[in-house]
Amino acid sequence: MLFRLAWRNIWRHTRRTWLTIAAIAFAATLLIFSITIQLGAYDAMIENTLRLYTGHVQLQREGYQDRPRLRTDITNATEIATRIRSETGWDSVAVRAMGFALIASEQRSFGAQVVGVESHHEVMVSTLPGLIKQGRYINAHGYEAVIGAALARNLKVQIGGELTLLGSARDGSVAATVLEVVGIFESGSQEFDRALLQIPLATFQEVFVMPDAAHAIVVRAPSDTETQAYKQQLQQFVGSDERLVALDWESIIPGLRQIIQADMMEGWFIYAVLILVVTFSILNTFLMAVLERTREFGILLSLGMTPLRLGSLVMLESLLLVVVGLLLGLLLGGSIALYYDLNGFSYPGMEEIGAEFNIPGEIYPQISLLALLLGPAGILIFTLLAALYPAMRIRKLQPVEAMNAV
Repeated sequence: MLFRLAWRNIWRHTRRTWLTIAAIAFAATLLIFSITIQLGAYDAMIENTLRLYTGHVQLQREGYQDRPRLRTDITNATEIATRIRSETGWDSVAVRAMGFALIASEQRSFGAQVVGVESHHEVMVSTLPGLIKQGRYINAHGYEAVIGAALARNLKVQIGGELTLLGSARDGSVAATVLEVVGIFESGSQEFDRALLQIPLATFQEVFVMPDAAHAIVVRAPSDTETQAYKQQLQQFVGSDERLVALDWESIIPGLRQIIQADMMEGWFIYAVLILVVTFSILNTFLMAVLERTREFGILLSLGMTPLRLGSLVMLESLLLVVVGLLLGLLLGGSIALYYDLNGFSYPGMEEIGAEFNIPGEIYPQISLLALLLGPAGILIFTLLAALYPAMRIRKLQPVEAMNAV
């Protein structure tokens, strides 16, 4: 009987009820769409960053990540990478050797990170080979290099120009050679383009006196959700070799996770403000409904209905009103998120940017039970808390005074 009374009461004022339901449904729809798109944008950010250079997992010598040194290397790195490919079936595995050197052109000189790569395997773990804007990517052998556009401008060098590399080799001798610039890339990051130079791995090992040694074996997983599984399998592969350690991308570039967490906190603050605005508007509706029914409540109290049962009736009315709005919002918000999950979400200019920097031009919402229900759950909790205030006012009503209220 209480449920039937509550359902009839909320439809006494049809227009007000529909306006309240519409406000709740709109807020729920907006929250569902915003949360799923935000989580999808984080996935895209992670994937684009890892695909550019880092990879999802790296095998390194213990201590290299904290203190990169030329001597902290992996011996027989190429052989280990070949075994990983054959025993695991992973194709996206590449060896890298890294060092720092002074790079000089005819006019200028700058310090840069020199990375020796296996060109035929690097294309499987990195999108950088596809970002060559001038010239071509490096071959497996030869004294040639690809550099970032910012570094090329700083050095005032073009395709076919020569660069002198001067650094310190692994054995303490001088690492020096002359390289031909065969390609210039643009990653979209000025810092990255200003500080990186890639050369063939064989050339790096020869110049820096590191025969068959390297500093990282980079593995790219199909998606971020498989990162931990790849990391565990890679760690099991090296077994009892305590000198080697498998690191996931959060250990290699912790700043990326911190950026996402900071942006997420800002997003949740905006969502909380939206929920509070909706809550106060709905509170006004609930309060008006209670005040205009004061005489009715007085009659019910005089007939023997307890304040607790009357308060429960008001709370049930509020619950039904919110649930109807949330169900409509969940249906609409979920449909919109599903549509963009199938077709991708893009804003003007995003596809052009993606094509220029070799990254996807669409964002796909991350649809999950948590993403769909988190926003509506927040609205439900806050609105029910708001409904407590009108319900608690009933406890103070006196039957005679309430029946005489205007």
